[in-house]
Parts: sequence; C-alpha cells; structure tokens
Amino acid sequence: MPETRDLSRAPVAAARDIAPLREFVVAFGRLLDRMPDEPRLLSEGGALLGRLVSRDDWLPDAFAQPHPDHYQQFLLHADSTERFSVVSFVWGPGQITPIHDHTVWGLVGVLRGAEESQGFVRRDDGWTVDGEAVRLLPGDVEPLSPTVGDVHRVRNLFDDRVSVSIHVYGANIGSVRRHMYPAEGGRKLFVSGYSSAVLPNLWDRSAEMRGT
Repeated sequence: MPETRDLSRAPVAAARDIAPLREFVVAFGRLLDRMPDEPRLLSEGGALLGRLVSRDDWLPDAFAQPHPDHYQQFLLHADSTERFSVVSFVWGPGQITPIHDHTVWGLVGVLRGAEESQGFVRRDDGWTVDGEAVRLLPGDVEPLSPTVGDVHRVRNLFDDRVSVSIHVYGANIGSVRRHMYPAEGGRKLFVSGYSSAVLPNLWDRSAEMRGT
C-alpha cells in the first residue's frame, strides 16, 4: 500500500446533496454534444469525473451498499439515447473481478477506499499481465477503451473495508454483451445488468427553487 497518501476519508455527512452528480451528468452530456474525438473525450471527461470524485458527500447511501459475496454495480444515470451511463461500483473487503473487457470506452474514478487495476494483453498462450498494476486512490481516474486497452482485473485493495468507485461508460453498460476470460482459457459472454432496481432522483430541484 502507498504510504505517502492517506487512504482514509473523513466521515461522510449524513445529509446528501446529489447536485454534484446532476451537474456532472449535464456537463458530460454537453461534452458529448460537441462530438470530441476519443482522446479528447477521455481527457476532458476524465477531468469532469475527477472533480466529481474529489468530494465524498453526494452519493446516496442506497447506492453504496456492499454485498458479502460479490461486488455490486448500481446505476446512477443512463443517457436517454444510451450514449453514456454512470454507475457506482461497490466493493466489499477483498473482492475482485475476473479478467474482463468492456467493448466501449470508460472512465473509472475512485470515491472511497482504494482499488487496484491490472491490465492484460493477449499473447499466443492467452492473456498475460500488461505492465504494473495501477493503484487508484480517492480522486484518481483511469481511462479505458478498446483502442488503448480495456481488458483488466480490478480488486479492492482493502481486506477490512469497503471501496466505492464511480464509472462512466460509452453505452448503457448493464446491457452490453461483454466477456470474461477464465484462467483455464477461452472466454465467457456476460451481460452485467445492475444491482439496483431504481435510480436516484437527480431532477428534483424543488428545494433549490424554493430557496431562490
């Protein structure tokens, strides 16, 4: 574990103001409206996500709940034309993904705790480690894309606490046909779906309007 940065967070406030997520969604939609090329999209979109995960006072508790047996993916927003989706990934202590792909561009920003992302590259004898693992701490953002590499394995760096990351994908990620790559070889098709049946209400601005 890195010793030069504090991996802990101050206690999260009980009251949640979801406005930062709404502002992020609006800004990201406007970025896509400009139809940037992928490098610019990942760069500018990564900066937007970095600002969102630099503060930890907005994610509703219902979308940050761990499961004792597996990680959870909660949908926070899906663009009406499925250009992008935003999810919270919640990792119980020590939980880890299989090696998997995404097939679309993505951005991963850590909100709480810490994660490790290990990339993989295809060789004749199967998937092998591609460089050193990336350690992501609160506020850090990692881009993913089939053009730069989107096959990886991710784990919660903590064995004794929950980690939460916010992901943005270039599709309605819960409905995308993707692949897992088992250690024994081959690949398995999967569609992730979501751990939640409801969405947070980003658009109730009545309290704000009453205040003005």
